[in-house]
Amino acid sequence: MSVRRLVLLRHGQTEYNADNRMQGQLDTELSPLGRDQAKSVATVLAERAPLRVVSSDLSRAADTARALGEAAGLAVATDERLRETHLGEWQGLTHVDVDARWPGARVDWRADATAAPPGGESRLDAARRSRAVIDELVREESEWGERPIVVVAHGGVIAALTASLLGLAVPNWPVLGGLGNTSWAQLSAHDTDAELQWRLDVWNASAKVAGDVL
Repeated sequence: MSVRRLVLLRHGQTEYNADNRMQGQLDTELSPLGRDQAKSVATVLAERAPLRVVSSDLSRAADTARALGEAAGLAVATDERLRETHLGEWQGLTHVDVDARWPGARVDWRADATAAPPGGESRLDAARRSRAVIDELVREESEWGERPIVVVAHGGVIAALTASLLGLAVPNWPVLGGLGNTSWAQLSAHDTDAELQWRLDVWNASAKVAGDVL
């Protein structure tokens, strides 16, 4: 039985993260701290000798991925299907702004993977497009095994993608909490006679658990 390792890495901090502002698919850049975080996590994950690095095309993820690519001696492929969940009318607003204009809506959205912000998409939508990237890698990457493929993306889409890969019942998707900046999840896919089965090895792994998660 062969095993494929998959690492899902969240990008480094942005000023939007620091200000509790909702980014969605806005193309924000890493803060100075975020750039330092990207270099630090690159050093750690490069030691795993990744097979490939694939990233969302949004700058905050792509720049985090490039730091890893440089440390590991790999080119970085980008894919727009790995972008963060589109947050519609909430994009660019702080949590306080959203709660004032749509009382209770953000809490309900976090508790329901089928819910979407006005003009945005649900976590189910985000999972469908991002899951297609992983399924293609499974079909096309014949050398994928213990050396991980690292996918650099965003907290919301990583949680949705992980829930989809694990086959969690949709009402249970919110059990996966937030990832800190440059924290990661690792999943392993085990080939069986029936089908590929994904298992969660670690969630929110990092050298230090981020304060915004505690």
